Amino acid sequence: MSVKLGRILGIPIRIHYTLWLVFLLIAWSLASGYMPNQYPGLDSFTYWAIGVVSALLLFVSVLVHELAHSYIAKKNGLPITRITLFFFGGVSEIGEEPKNPRLEVRMAAAGPLTSFMIAAVFACLWYLNLVIGGWISVTATFQYAALINGMLGAFNLVPAFPLDGGRVLRGAIWNRSGNLLKATSLASRIGEAFAYAMMLGGFLSVFLGNIINGIWLLFLGWFLRSGAETSKNQTVVSESLAGLSVGDIMTRDLVTVAPDMIVQRLVSDYFLVRTHGGYPVVQDGKLLGIVTLQCVRALPKDQWNSKTVGEIMVSCEHAVTIQPEAAALDAMTKMARQKVGRLLVTSKEGQLQGILTNGDLMRAIQVRIDLGL
Repeated sequence: MSVKLGRILGIPIRIHYTLWLVFLLIAWSLASGYMPNQYPGLDSFTYWAIGVVSALLLFVSVLVHELAHSYIAKKNGLPITRITLFFFGGVSEIGEEPKNPRLEVRMAAAGPLTSFMIAAVFACLWYLNLVIGGWISVTATFQYAALINGMLGAFNLVPAFPLDGGRVLRGAIWNRSGNLLKATSLASRIGEAFAYAMMLGGFLSVFLGNIINGIWLLFLGWFLRSGAETSKNQTVVSESLAGLSVGDIMTRDLVTVAPDMIVQRLVSDYFLVRTHGGYPVVQDGKLLGIVTLQCVRALPKDQWNSKTVGEIMVSCEHAVTIQPEAAALDAMTKMARQKVGRLLVTSKEGQLQGILTNGDLMRAIQVRIDLGL
């Protein structure tokens, strides 16, 4: 669950709901603990003002960090779906894997380098404010911004995939082996080892009484472990579908239904005895739309004997279609984005060529994995 914030460089920016919780948590911890210890003698309002502004600067810095990744990717022709800021920072959702290991390293290194640059800028501002004797609240804010950006850059350089350092490591292994899947598998295992080490450290911290730091280490370890597994699976899917078009894997021998068919017959003769979850609706060779299980479920059962397929189908104007020349990976992305389980495959002239389902995609992926392709 996320809220769209706007666009930067043409990239949609979204904020996950967990970010608000972390924003308040950081502001509270700064206002009630860190800042009073570092800069005693200020009033409560000032501490809270410093905490809120510092938390805001942190997430702006995370956004700039992710924009650096996205800028390099976009400049090299990789599609950027969106950037989402969430509980543990941010993530740039890139539609494709980098085309070569050098691009992988450049994309990954751009984030930490940007964080170190931001840290240097705030460190200079902090020092200048000290020299001129500026407000303590401004000094405290600049100091925290410099410190947290330095830590952000350093943490992301840890060679634990999918952190930036882990991606640099994957790029180096990929460059040496020439095999992206092997590089991803090795980098993921290293990332998982770091994740388990962090979780072990978290358990020990909790056991020794340092509960807050222990919980953070546990969460970070869990995040790294799940992120490594997810990234590895995404790479397997991308590589398995690379070079395949929709026409290569779509179902060509179609079972179609007529628009005047009664819904009850559709259920009894098609959905109950066949494995398909949707059927193209065709009349006199012309595609009219598609009827799915969702269409039937939306109709009360007492109307199944009185309504026809044509009355409940999704018309061509609203059906999700794709052309057979499109990349299979693009089709998978389109299915996920549109939240559908199948695409009607049509020619440029609108003629029905076939249908592509999630099952077709999964079958193609599994066969290529089994054959070592």
